[in-house]
Amino acid sequence: MTEAAFCYELLARDGAARRGRITTAHGVVDTPAFMPVGTAGTVKGLLPEQVAASGAQIILGNTYHLMLRPGAERIARLGGLHRFMNWPGPILTDSGGYQVLSLAKLRRITDQGVTFKSHIDGSLHDLTPERAVEIQDLLGADVVMVLDECTPFPVERDAAAESMALTLRWAERCKRAFRPQPGRGLFGIVQGSVYPDLRQDCAAALGEIGFDGYAIGGLAVGEGQAKMLETTELTAAALPEDKARYLMGVGKPPDLVAAVRRGVDMFDCVLPTRSGRTAQAFTRRGVLNMRNARHLDDPRPVDADCPCPTCRTYSRAYVHHLFRCEEMLGPILLSAHNLHYYQALMADLREAIGEGRLDDFAAAFEESQAQGDLPPVDSGGAAPSGGGGGGGGGGGGTAT
Repeated sequence: MTEAAFCYELLARDGAARRGRITTAHGVVDTPAFMPVGTAGTVKGLLPEQVAASGAQIILGNTYHLMLRPGAERIARLGGLHRFMNWPGPILTDSGGYQVLSLAKLRRITDQGVTFKSHIDGSLHDLTPERAVEIQDLLGADVVMVLDECTPFPVERDAAAESMALTLRWAERCKRAFRPQPGRGLFGIVQGSVYPDLRQDCAAALGEIGFDGYAIGGLAVGEGQAKMLETTELTAAALPEDKARYLMGVGKPPDLVAAVRRGVDMFDCVLPTRSGRTAQAFTRRGVLNMRNARHLDDPRPVDADCPCPTCRTYSRAYVHHLFRCEEMLGPILLSAHNLHYYQALMADLREAIGEGRLDDFAAAFEESQAQGDLPPVDSGGAAPSGGGGGGGGGGGGTAT
């Protein structure tokens, strides 16, 4: 654990895109960065060592869920979230603001804060801005998020403006409650739905309060990719140049590339592991459904260009078999692969920005994604001529 101050350093630019570095108490994060989601103190189905091996430098935990189970005070007594879940790197904790939206039927909002009815046992819990910061302090988060209200979509402008004003009042209270410590930062969250003037006003007001970084919240909630990217671009341009920018809850690989081109530095999303649990594999040629019968006799890896353990060791036929048999190893293997894919994409984006060739990279990415999967093998397990075998079959379902 370092005593260095929390900071963001801008290393290179390519258009609006930025390559940077965030220094935290538990290590450095190279940006653009994707954070695997560990809502309840675990990235579902994977060991921390597997998450680290994917290239992930920072993960996300959730204040609301950890507050309910096992409890922030208990985690603090056990040495903090890093020790509790055996993750030595940086952790960002969501404040619980998203649950204000997702658990709308189980909560009541006042100016003071939010009262939740637990989805576990029905017990009542108050989450104020001060308590949200206190919980994240008990967890030992490197990046603490302010409590905000995430509006649904669509939402009327007046309602969005009222919600944004509440978020700003809560942000001020979070700033007063935050106890600065070496290597720990507090991020404000820009709200305002898809209304440009509200987004700009919120960004300006948060800048006046002063935070260590800024998140773009309230998107990827049904507004569509075009409106999401339009709002992201406008909001990112309104944020301070010398602070990290975090687009919350996004997203699919094309969303990540497009948002990086618009000036975003950090992302989180459950898609890599959630998709892995439902047999969806992210690859350079798009998304594959490993339940499809076309993989039944296929000795090739999921992605021949991927160096992850899943693709180095196992065939499509074997992964397909695991899902047909409902074996837990299938979701584990694809979750690990998907995390590797996301982290490789981030590394490629950082390199492209540093070398000033992001436009070319984005064009090649789009072309590759549009190609679709390789032609299927024939029933004898042979790839068609020119089909890119990518590794032969082997005993035990391996692709060596």
